Amino acid sequence: MTIAALEALTFGLGRLAEAAGGAGHRLCLLTGDRAVYRHELAHLTPKALAALDIVDVDTFDESACAAALAAAPDLRGLVNSTDTWSVPGADLAAKLGLPGPDPAAVRLLRDKSRVRTLLHERGLSRGRALTIPADPADPSNPAHASAATAATAAAAAAEILREIGLPAVLKDSAGTSSRNVWPVRDEQQLHAALAEAAQRAFAGRLFAEPFFSGPVYSAETLSWEGETRLLGVLSRQMSPEPSVREEAAAFPVAFPAPEIGLLQDWVGRVLATAGHDTGFAHVEFVLTTEGPELVEINRRIGGALVGEALCRALGTNVYEAMVDTALGRRPALLDSPVDASSGPATGFVLVYPDRRGTLTGWTGLDTLPAFPGSPEWYPTALPGRRVEHLDDQRGCTGIVLAEAATAELALHRALSAAGSVRPVVVADDEG
Repeated sequence: MTIAALEALTFGLGRLAEAAGGAGHRLCLLTGDRAVYRHELAHLTPKALAALDIVDVDTFDESACAAALAAAPDLRGLVNSTDTWSVPGADLAAKLGLPGPDPAAVRLLRDKSRVRTLLHERGLSRGRALTIPADPADPSNPAHASAATAATAAAAAAEILREIGLPAVLKDSAGTSSRNVWPVRDEQQLHAALAEAAQRAFAGRLFAEPFFSGPVYSAETLSWEGETRLLGVLSRQMSPEPSVREEAAAFPVAFPAPEIGLLQDWVGRVLATAGHDTGFAHVEFVLTTEGPELVEINRRIGGALVGEALCRALGTNVYEAMVDTALGRRPALLDSPVDASSGPATGFVLVYPDRRGTLTGWTGLDTLPAFPGSPEWYPTALPGRRVEHLDDQRGCTGIVLAEAATAELALHRALSAAGSVRPVVVADDEG
């Protein structure tokens, strides 16, 4: 029997394969670039290796994916743990008669502006979304295009100031990895952001929403038929503005009991309103002076090393719940007595270069064993890769993870260890 995965997150493939094998299934990974999983594939346990098959296919070609899935022996379920492939994954599961989410609900969650508007209408957000129309300029007429762009930007800026106010955030309604996100605090920044956005390609469409002030967290949840369990809360350290990249995280955050109860209630209502009733969710939010405000909902386990952090803190392979969900059965984790204090807390730090160019390696990796917390290195890039983006997660070259008894101490340890690691980048004018 087979469980297929339409791509996967960069880390966690080994644990997913082990979970599939433990359930008596083989895991068949459909991927357009197996190099994405190079770290996972190099560290597979014998148990995971024995349960894993890889099919190389263009995962942006739904027909090719359907054919590959049809060829999988005794296919019983489809795991879809990414944002990019969430909609085609839901469509494929429905076409093949496999357990899976309602494709319409998945499309809603992939549209951040629609989710914001819906939550605002239901009294779960103080802010609304404002869609910014695309420029109607004729690209064959440069003079007309220039005038139209200026006029469209001016009209958009005026509407944002009137309907949303400042500070605000401009973002791609279907963006990932903090791409195409602009925090704006004054009119000069607003006009600059609109001008820059006019030169970008979007996965969805550009929209504006209020900027909510406060620390950023993510609620890691698991649901089944509308019942939601809060597995824990992850802290998220963001870069100074205007960049919007994630710098570090730690799990589980120790909130006082009354606050964690309020967060459990809030995230349950948010997910129910947004139509997510089964499976993992990674719900990013800002804890403002007036309570939590949603940033976005990802209908998956958290990215980077969130899955690993959950496994360690809960003392179990949480990917077994992903397998349960794919097979259409209630996840055992939903009723498990384990909590986020069962195992060690973790902190992890994303390591970025300080300039663009070609990555040739890292210095300081050999010093990691000298630091407390058993720090580990998880590379996200290979030497030889061009580093083009420094303002979002695409520029990350690797992650340092460390353990401790609490998330606070684990984060201190991870920050200390990561401070010794430096990406070596050769700038173009040095080549």
